[in-house]
Amino acid sequence: MHHFDPSKEIQDYLIFGEYGGVNPSITDSSTFTFLSPQKMEELFDHEIEGCFLYSRHWNPTNKYLADALARLEDSEAAIVTSSGMSAIATTIFQICSAGDEIISSRTIYGGTYAFFKNFLPKLGITAKFVNIQDLEEVKNAVSNKTKIIYCESISNPLLEVADIPNLSDIANTNRLKLIVDNTFSPISITPLQLGAHIVIHSLTKFINGTSDCVAGCVCSTRDFIAELMDINSGAAMLLGPVLDSYRAASILKNLHTLHIRIKKHSENALFLAEELKKLGCEVFYPGLHNHNGHNLMNELMNEGFGYGGMIAVDAGNIETADKFMAKMQDEKVGYLAVSLGYFKTLFSSPGHSTSSEIPEEEQKAMGLSEGLVRISIGLDNNIKETFERVKKCLIEVGLCK
Repeated sequence: MHHFDPSKEIQDYLIFGEYGGVNPSITDSSTFTFLSPQKMEELFDHEIEGCFLYSRHWNPTNKYLADALARLEDSEAAIVTSSGMSAIATTIFQICSAGDEIISSRTIYGGTYAFFKNFLPKLGITAKFVNIQDLEEVKNAVSNKTKIIYCESISNPLLEVADIPNLSDIANTNRLKLIVDNTFSPISITPLQLGAHIVIHSLTKFINGTSDCVAGCVCSTRDFIAELMDINSGAAMLLGPVLDSYRAASILKNLHTLHIRIKKHSENALFLAEELKKLGCEVFYPGLHNHNGHNLMNELMNEGFGYGGMIAVDAGNIETADKFMAKMQDEKVGYLAVSLGYFKTLFSSPGHSTSSEIPEEEQKAMGLSEGLVRISIGLDNNIKETFERVKKCLIEVGLCK
């Protein structure tokens, strides 16, 4: 267990508005003025800290958020983007060219899987999908064309824990970039401290926490972020996945309560997972002692934030899963909806929603049951009452007595 405290890093990050406001002012401008043609020319040639030319490049509000996220992930720098997928896409495009290969975990978000499997080959970039927990399989997948090892710190939806230090060793030995999507475990795990080279988030989820926007970020070295934002060759600059400054300001405000929210999400998820296991349910949660990543999670996690707010329950088949989710919505456990990290509990059947892009035979190979229900546990103040509602739903669909 690590003693790095990302919440302190965020709390120590003080930015004041231009008139002394406790929140920085929102810069509602797409373009910026210069005092001289020479200064404009200089900025086009070299990025100058604190100077802005056009909001597709940088905007002060977005820079405030990016700098705060860099503190969260203990990175030298960061950028914010208009979605998690745009953060992933621009990072891949910056590193890979036609003929290059990616080694990817097979248990990843369905949108990422589809991007790797179906879209990248059109550009001559291919992905090898592996069991990321089998380090020998990862090593054997490396070729002279490989540029990236890609995984999720806690995988979607099976909640497998990636062995980031050992994956980093493989990446470093072969001069590859280890990219980790940390969307499921912000503040709980700090991948860059464990050897990752680049960390990606869908800010849409836990970091924002209110399900009212779509956004992403990339955290890495100052050099890599500068590459992404290079006027002449940067994928993030040239593809233009710009986050609106009002949204950036809103996310920055929400970021300051992340440590409190994650603790409560984790506390509630652990209670539900343990109680559901006692009822005989097949539960996936890294906080459970029988979870195959429990011990590894204990080694990797930052102290004090728990095992995260995501659990999964296997209902056996899609018909039972559907009935179970409908009952939970009727009993006001939460909402039948995709996404996660909201203050209300959200649940979906990933095999038929967020992981539906993965072919059925590959879902079976990775152990993704058609009856799996992914649950993003909310900030319920009385989790015992929530459990009684869930238990009632389980009984009514025949999943427990």
